[in-house]
Amino acid sequence: MQKIASGGATPEELEAARRWRAENVRHAKAYDDAERVWNRMGAIGRARHGPGADFVGPLREFGRRRAAMNRRALLAGGIAAIGAGAGYGLVKPPLGLWPSLPELQADYRTGTGEQRTIRFADAVAIELNTQTSLAIRPVTVAQDCVELISGEASFAIPVGAARPLVVFAANGKTLSDSGRFDVRYIPSRDRLSASVTCFEGRLRTEFRNEIAELGPGERVRYDGDGLGKISTVDPIADSQWRRGIVEFRNTPLAEAVEEMNRYRLGRIILMNSSLERRLLSGRFRIDQMDKALLQLEEVFSAKLRRLPGGIILLS
Repeated sequence: MQKIASGGATPEELEAARRWRAENVRHAKAYDDAERVWNRMGAIGRARHGPGADFVGPLREFGRRRAAMNRRALLAGGIAAIGAGAGYGLVKPPLGLWPSLPELQADYRTGTGEQRTIRFADAVAIELNTQTSLAIRPVTVAQDCVELISGEASFAIPVGAARPLVVFAANGKTLSDSGRFDVRYIPSRDRLSASVTCFEGRLRTEFRNEIAELGPGERVRYDGDGLGKISTVDPIADSQWRRGIVEFRNTPLAEAVEEMNRYRLGRIILMNSSLERRLLSGRFRIDQMDKALLQLEEVFSAKLRRLPGGIILLS
């Protein structure tokens, strides 16, 4: 809805939204509710997410401005809109038609298949992958702080930076003085799981009372069971998304399909449980994700049924 309202949606996205709305009365009502809620959010939605709204000064200055904002007023406006939107923000709607309330409070967001880079005047650069929401947290005396609300982001801090960067995600935090690292957190109903991958420099990840020190080519995951063991990764393969590539290496098809769904409008739905455990390997361009479906047909002899709105049933 943000892209449609701002005029940033492509003709294909507009057509997909039109088809989805026209499918049935329930879809039409959901779309109209989303449009009404977005319009009622006014400045809360458009000023925070509209084109050209990026803050390009030092990250610490953004943090100071964030601390000065009245979060309670923002939340009150969001709750008022929720009341008008019949549960808006309490659940994630089909196809990500509108943002959840936590995502709405992000300072930067990317839509499905969208990637972007944010550069601050103090040379800190943040790359956002698809469906990613990031908030700048109030600055502390000695640190700049951001929160990855959901999605995947790469953080680059120059050597000799005056202030370290702290990234909060999934109740954990990662701190680095300089270097480059990725943080990934895809919220789900049944698990809380995040991962941190170091590509350059050194960093520290803290979760609950546990600490992991990472160097280049190392990764750590944390979830409800605590901080996991440090593992070794391939720096090139594990940063492919920054080059517009998604790579699967013996990935269970159920996991691969969930990842594909992050990059394409609509949704791929696995209808055959026997396919879920099949392993998929391959490299696919993010902007040509539907080509991966052709491989599924050929390799797994799967049947594809295409429905309006980008819905694909895989059996």
